[in-house]
Amino acid sequence: MTGDHDGVVVYWRPGCTYCLKLRVTLRLTRLRYTKVNIWRDHEAAAFVRSIAGGNETVPTVTVAGKAMVNPSKRQLLTAVGMYAPHLLPKSRSTPVHKRAEP
Repeated sequence: MTGDHDGVVVYWRPGCTYCLKLRVTLRLTRLRYTKVNIWRDHEAAAFVRSIAGGNETVPTVTVAGKAMVNPSKRQLLTAVGMYAPHLLPKSRSTPVHKRAEP
């Protein structure tokens, strides 16, 4: 598996608290995504290693084929707004931007 080129894919593994936190956060945003357990999918594990410098660092996420390692909610939603805005729930149809510092 090398990432959905149109959607959001979360590569995870059991026992990873960072993965759990991201998945709960995504559930609250109502963003649709596909999850892939790298311990069950060896091709996905190889893909994650290719993105994470040879490590199986999770969560690794792809948004429309663009990869990020352990992104924050803000980073992920910004990437969705830039590369796949059609995936944002109706209440978030505009990209998330950082606020300007005063």
